[in-house]
Amino acid sequence: MKKVLLVMAALLFAPLAANAAQYEEGVHYTVINNGPGSSKPEITEFFSFYCGHCYNFAKNVIPTIEKTLPKGVKFNQNHVEFIGRDMGIEMSRAFAVAHQLKVEKKIEHALFQAIHDKKQRFVTRDDIRKLFIAYGVDGKDFDAAADSFMVKAQMSKMKRETENAQIRGVPALVVNGKYRVETGAVKSYDELLAIAYYLAENK
Repeated sequence: MKKVLLVMAALLFAPLAANAAQYEEGVHYTVINNGPGSSKPEITEFFSFYCGHCYNFAKNVIPTIEKTLPKGVKFNQNHVEFIGRDMGIEMSRAFAVAHQLKVEKKIEHALFQAIHDKKQRFVTRDDIRKLFIAYGVDGKDFDAAADSFMVKAQMSKMKRETENAQIRGVPALVVNGKYRVETGAVKSYDELLAIAYYLAENK
């Protein structure tokens, strides 16, 4: 009887062991630096408002992350500048302003919707300012935040982390500031999150 129970236990835990073993460095994830990772577990999404796949990720995957993120793991987002030419920089500024003014949820959705659903063109910072105002932000508050030290610091940090992680396409996930999940090796968003969660909890 004891032998039967041991066999059953081995069969029960075999899939979990296989799942852990199948995540290989150089295939499913890449080590982006040889130094220590972040002091606490974290998963960072790199995205662009101009990226249609990022819009889909925001609508369908981030709600799942918010519900299933392992305890003790923090989820962050970084906007990248390299899509959209000069407006890519202004969209990074908009992202940072929204966070400083604590209106990130509605502004992020509004920007994605304006670009991809309404096909609105943003040519200057003032175009973005008008969207903020339309969603209840005072124009003076936008102006003050847009040129503030905190927003400039956040923009610099996002750009530095994008370069350090060697992000070339989005959406992309970096775990603990040390591991970049390789999207080419995954077949679904569920698998993408499984790898990110595994790295966050075990690396």
